[in-house]
Amino acid sequence: MLGRWVRWVAENPPPGPFRARFWRSPLRGPWLTSVLSVALLPGITLMFLTGLASYAAYDPNLARGNDTTPDKGLLGSWLPTWPAGPWWLYWVTQGVHVTLGLVLIPIVLAKLWSVLPKLFEWPPARSLTHLLDRASLLLLVGGAVFELVTGVMNIQYYYAWPVVFYQAHYYGAWVFIAAFVVHVAFRVGRLVTALRSRSLIRELRTPLSATRPEPPDPDHLVSPDPAPPTISRRGALGMVALSSLALLGLTVGQTIGGRARSTALLAPRGRELGMGPNDFQVNKTAAMAGIVPVDDSWRLQLRGAVSRSLSRAELLALPQHTARLPIACVEGWSTGIQTWTGVPLADLADLVGAARTDRLFVESLQRGGFSTATLSPGQVRTPDALLALQVNGADLSLDHGFPARIVVPALPGVHNIKWVTRLTFSVG
Repeated sequence: MLGRWVRWVAENPPPGPFRARFWRSPLRGPWLTSVLSVALLPGITLMFLTGLASYAAYDPNLARGNDTTPDKGLLGSWLPTWPAGPWWLYWVTQGVHVTLGLVLIPIVLAKLWSVLPKLFEWPPARSLTHLLDRASLLLLVGGAVFELVTGVMNIQYYYAWPVVFYQAHYYGAWVFIAAFVVHVAFRVGRLVTALRSRSLIRELRTPLSATRPEPPDPDHLVSPDPAPPTISRRGALGMVALSSLALLGLTVGQTIGGRARSTALLAPRGRELGMGPNDFQVNKTAAMAGIVPVDDSWRLQLRGAVSRSLSRAELLALPQHTARLPIACVEGWSTGIQTWTGVPLADLADLVGAARTDRLFVESLQRGGFSTATLSPGQVRTPDALLALQVNGADLSLDHGFPARIVVPALPGVHNIKWVTRLTFSVG
């Protein structure tokens, strides 16, 4: 009796998308899905690796100030401390991560469209193996959507969720990549077979009038009742490619900086500029951070084996060092290369008797938000790591961190703390 009921349920799916004839596009099929998959495979792999690099740049091995991910265990504890060079490292890796993430959106959406019938497959589970495959598919699709949506919302500074983006995006990436690996392992044979079933070059030469459905397939992606085509596969792939290229053109300028920034029409912030030598992008203005103009009473508090208190004039009297560096932010944009002048952090460490193995805890006049950071000994001792006092030959503006800010090669912008008030060197 139970077996008969199960067969009846399998043979009588609910109306709508659970029925195969609901899906009528003549373009869907294993070949089109496989072409989109091949485009996504290297992109997703690079996204995951650059995402790990971004996480490592937040110094997960440092206990204070930077890392807020709870119970990361094996998912994070193996990552090395982020180096302070080459100077372009974070600029490139995070720029690639954000820009590539946006460029992949049309391809991901096209891939999801191509496999929509699988998401509504009936019955939901024909066996334990089928159930596990379906579960991995849901994790794959859900993880992809979650990562893309939260990533885009983050770079648009729109935090409409009750969780911390940094944590949620990191854990979500591991869920997604696990499902992705399982999915690829189960589907790689079918992917190769599908790609061999027809020539890409020939398909790109096929006009709308000659577009025909693919042969029936075991995954039931091909419609049993296809409608007449309204676009060729060449047109569909071209539309996806042009959409990705358009997103590339509208966003990559925010990473490159300089004159190219004017093309970054989708840049959410960082389009607000300073004046004169300070005429480059500001992420958070002094007003947004609650910083009032700083007068001559400001003093930098230095703590190490001994303590010192230095005015800005005294800092300017110390040996100065100049470095040409960008400041790159986690949202993918950068200031472009600027010329910074200030006191090397290594000199300040020596001034208070700090050991070469001491790390540095930086505190800002800003309260709340990212107002502290911890730097590793290697980051402190790199020659171009500065307590910057000037930029492009002029004093820092208040929006750019006057009276002093941290500038360290290859460090995320969030750790290049502005409006510095205290530097504490201590044992790591």
